Amino acid sequence: MVKNIAHRGFKSQYPENTMIAFEKAIETKCHGIEFDVHLSKDGEVVIIHDETLEGTTNGTGRVMDYTLQELKELDASHKFHEKVGVQRIPTLREYFELVKDLDFLSNVELKTGVYEYPGLEEKVYALIQEFSLEDKVLISSFNHESLLRMKKIAKEIPCGMLFDTWTIHPEEYVKKQGMECYHPVAYSLRKDVVDALKKEGIKVHAWLGKHPVDYEKVIAMGIDGIITDYPDVISKILAE
Repeated sequence: MVKNIAHRGFKSQYPENTMIAFEKAIETKCHGIEFDVHLSKDGEVVIIHDETLEGTTNGTGRVMDYTLQELKELDASHKFHEKVGVQRIPTLREYFELVKDLDFLSNVELKTGVYEYPGLEEKVYALIQEFSLEDKVLISSFNHESLLRMKKIAKEIPCGMLFDTWTIHPEEYVKKQGMECYHPVAYSLRKDVVDALKKEGIKVHAWLGKHPVDYEKVIAMGIDGIITDYPDVISKILAE
């Protein structure tokens, strides 16, 4: 079964990486949610895409320079303010409270590509353990060293290596690093690449990016999951 994974929640219709976007994604009957985590100044794991605040909130500056209390004062409703009113930056704890009793995949992307956030991997794993979600999470990152750190902490947690361009023999690289999943941008995928990955037992979760993609064509390649801004559309396609 192809998993329908909502990208930053239902971000095409609601403010990305907010609780309302997560709640509305769940209502589409998707199989999981992908979202991004950073550390606040006081070491709390918070959910927001960028390293800075300007893109999705009324704040300015770096996430890491604000305490959780200060971040909670900001409005993260972005362009959807008239539709949903004020929305706050959620914590990973708040998200896990929402999904802890669901049969649901949580794809936690470690945003360590610009700032390393020392201790982020440990804090994320501690929360996974606290909520007993070891069998319902997937950790991903463009920073593959961050994934290696996670594997040292918790070898049993599945990890997905993110890529935003074409990759030569990804099945060899992913297998060599001891990871379970390959997360390519969808337009870079070919059927022979998917077949090579599947032959090595590596799952393929494609993310759609900003370029138009034929959903049905990508799904037909035999991928395991699609990370989409339109979980409602994918739900309908998969139901056909």
